[in-house]
Amino acid sequence: MYPDLKLDSVSLAALRSALDIGYTHFDTAEMYANGHSEELLGQAIRESQIKRENLFITSKVTPSHLSYDDVLRACENSLRRLQMDYIDLYLIHWPSGGNKYEDTFRALNKLVRDEKIKHIGVSNFNLKLLKQAGELSETPIITNQVPYSLSDRSYVNNGVLEYCQQNNIFLTAYEPLDQGNLRTNKTLEAIAKAHNKTVFQIALAWVISQSNIITIPMATNPKHIQENFDAADIQLTEKEIQDLTN
Repeated sequence: MYPDLKLDSVSLAALRSALDIGYTHFDTAEMYANGHSEELLGQAIRESQIKRENLFITSKVTPSHLSYDDVLRACENSLRRLQMDYIDLYLIHWPSGGNKYEDTFRALNKLVRDEKIKHIGVSNFNLKLLKQAGELSETPIITNQVPYSLSDRSYVNNGVLEYCQQNNIFLTAYEPLDQGNLRTNKTLEAIAKAHNKTVFQIALAWVISQSNIITIPMATNPKHIQENFDAADIQLTEKEIQDLTN
């Protein structure tokens, strides 16, 4: 995952568009383009002149950097690439086989105390690991970032969503549109027509209509960035939510 500098202008244009529209939550990771995504995000934010405290930045540490020293080093490197003093939310990107996470959370807890990060979260954690994370963290685990969409409800079936809802943990849905390959159906199409919205907007509205779920749809096309933003204003009826759920 090395940067393709030819794509920088596209990525920066997308970030600038999102900032201009009013997005405030941006998700990145040291794994994305080998850290280059963090550099581009930091650049776009600096150019926007939006106050740092008005934004919420999420980044992630890779599974190969979960030892105590590696976590501290990874966070410092992310801060350097972002050119920021702190990260709002720092996630363990993926579980690491055989890792008991004591040293990982010892480092994450230190980062919170040192005000390098404000909150701790996880990503792609099953129910057992999510509970373990909660026991090891000195501050509440505020999210588990997982794939979740109309067609992917694996984290409902494994009990994670229910546990999050019962314990005031946000489930952050990534790939809420199945990477642009959303499978449509007559119900989804009819609801989209009734609201004069796209099927993608209705799919996003369904995701965030559920308690304790937020989402991070990815887009580079300014039109799609705006449509994703506008999906937050769609008010689905209880019947529409139920019809889509079923």
